Amino acid sequence: MAAVFPQSEYPDVLIGLGKPDDAAVYRLDDERVLIQTTDFFTPIVDDPWLYGAIAAANSMSDVYAMGGEARVCLNIAGFPEDLAAGVIAEVLAGGAAKVQEAEAAIAGGHTVTNPEPFYGLSVTGIAAPGSLFRKGSATAGDRLVLTKPLGTGIITTAAKLTGPAENAASRAARRAQGKPDLEPSHLDSAIESMTRLNRAAAHAGRAAGVGSGTDITGYGLLGHAVELAAASAADAPVQLRIEAERVPTLPGVSDYIEAGYLTRGSTRNPEHFGAHVSAAANVTAAHQTLLWEAETSGGLLLAVPPAGLSRFRAVCEGEEQPFWEIGEVCPAERGAPVIGLI
Repeated sequence: MAAVFPQSEYPDVLIGLGKPDDAAVYRLDDERVLIQTTDFFTPIVDDPWLYGAIAAANSMSDVYAMGGEARVCLNIAGFPEDLAAGVIAEVLAGGAAKVQEAEAAIAGGHTVTNPEPFYGLSVTGIAAPGSLFRKGSATAGDRLVLTKPLGTGIITTAAKLTGPAENAASRAARRAQGKPDLEPSHLDSAIESMTRLNRAAAHAGRAAGVGSGTDITGYGLLGHAVELAAASAADAPVQLRIEAERVPTLPGVSDYIEAGYLTRGSTRNPEHFGAHVSAAANVTAAHQTLLWEAETSGGLLLAVPPAGLSRFRAVCEGEEQPFWEIGEVCPAERGAPVIGLI
């Protein structure tokens, strides 16, 4: 077996396996770093163009979560042998449209035959070393800002469970139990959120002097918040206090939670990260479920320095980027969980 070289053997790898983050970072020189990441997944919507667009936006998100700009992308794809060429072309076209919107380029890629379709990108971005967002740089006093509402995982699950593939018997039983159909406008809102690039949010973060951030995907808001807080504890232990009622949600999500339209993240994430989170008595179980649920192409969670908050607001307003202030970074109390949900 080949030796695994320690991080110290590669001094220009600033962020890698030694201290994982949203993407790997390689130093080119004193003024530029490369940001590298990859991501792909199976279809979560029926429309092939939208699937490609969502997957591409999701893949580029880790570059924005590091404070960078996407520059070059490679397609990563697998499709069944009998899938129509027109469908494949639509998936790739949706991805290409998002990459073009990001002012980046698709320069190639690789496709294999696979029983279930998958699609995503390998992304190379660029940044200045001083503008990087790291998980481990949150400081007491920073304000916590979220740039997309939660609920994409729940709504796309509802779409799968109540969509055209559902048989008549299952539909009748579900409706007899009072479980709702998916409201098309709710899916439209989720798609609009998932296809929105995190680029403008990264612009605002850089302008505000943000040093710490991450994007919200498979581990849910609370899981990724735990990662950010735990990484920041190396310098000065902190606790993230999140005000549950201030966290934005997509329309209809509470009804779908009540109906049980949940992903595996709703149980896996609290099993893995739950010991690091304390919730006040007023935060309901359903609300906690939302905060644990997996997201697809979610927003950025940024720790914004107080001095940069007005600048952050101004840039977001200028670029029509929504945002919500959901809490703050506080000094950690001895023995306290790193996330306090209030």
